Amino acid sequence: MRRTELMARAAKPAVRVLARLPRPLLRRLVGPPPPQAPDLEPEAWALARFSERSPLPPIESLPVAVARRLFAAQVASVSRPLGLPVATLEREVQGAEGLLPARLYIPRSAPARGPLLVYFHGGGFVLGSIETHDRPLRLLAHASGVKILSVDYRLAPEHPFPAPLEDAVAAFEHVAENASEFGASAELVAVGGDSAGGTLAAAVCQELRRRGGRLPCFQLLIYPATDLAEALPSRRTFARGFILTQQEMDWFADQYVPDVESRRSPRVSPLREPDLRGLPRAHVATAVADPLRDEGEEYARRLRAAGVPVSTYRHPHLHGFLNMTALPAARTAVWQLGGALAHGVAFAEGSLEGKDAPEGEGAVAGAP
Repeated sequence: MRRTELMARAAKPAVRVLARLPRPLLRRLVGPPPPQAPDLEPEAWALARFSERSPLPPIESLPVAVARRLFAAQVASVSRPLGLPVATLEREVQGAEGLLPARLYIPRSAPARGPLLVYFHGGGFVLGSIETHDRPLRLLAHASGVKILSVDYRLAPEHPFPAPLEDAVAAFEHVAENASEFGASAELVAVGGDSAGGTLAAAVCQELRRRGGRLPCFQLLIYPATDLAEALPSRRTFARGFILTQQEMDWFADQYVPDVESRRSPRVSPLREPDLRGLPRAHVATAVADPLRDEGEEYARRLRAAGVPVSTYRHPHLHGFLNMTALPAARTAVWQLGGALAHGVAFAEGSLEGKDAPEGEGAVAGAP
């Protein structure tokens, strides 16, 4: 194992200690949260301060292959296996130019045939895989009772825009057309993702609407990047010191969409689509100390203004909390996401059956 990966994994014992500290003690140790994020969880503030002092090189300073290994090691250091009753199956789905690896998560409570979430992982369109997101998706499947199919789409810079988006659209269409093979109902296939994966999920909905194709029944957008062309205020407020940095985001954008002008396309930046009418019901989750916070919340506001039913929740955490399953507050956040997913697909299922489905704004919180 290379030096940078060893250094990243060396942080795991510190994270375990952090996770066990009582909240009042942790708050005294790390001090009050920063004024720009007064609601930030003490565990998140401790992790941000710890990361800021890390001797690890910035992701954007490394060759892509090394950056991917370092990202995987960093994720492993803040996550933990939870021993949940969730079965998995290794599958393949059709991408734009060939088959893509995928992993199907089947929670014990899921019906033999019912809702399914097609999921795209985060990592700036450059990093991440079905492996880096295995632990949080097990928890999300368990918390929601919904089957999840995690798709390994092609990554930049080897496959820049539009390859990841085309893979995401093709994968969703393949699952929707062959739903029974995945234990799903064609009318109950949802789409979702975190960070770059949330961007892809939003763009998939818009692309399918343009093409007149079958739309997802629901979209779960977890701290999505919705505008790669211009910076909303939170990108400046949290540009440094809160895990995801402006330099890192710039590097991701350069790898994914080298042509700066192309970043204004709604296919890259979903917030730039002028007409959001007719898109699927959505839940948009953001984090209080996240550079992407404002653009995620603005996308939710625009969806709602266009008549799309939307629930939102600003979690008192950092960008990337989905992967931080070693930390109690982050696990609680994933349970809340599970509630939002269950609520969203229940509405779709109730609409098909002509029944009243649950209404309301905000995520449905579960218990860790």
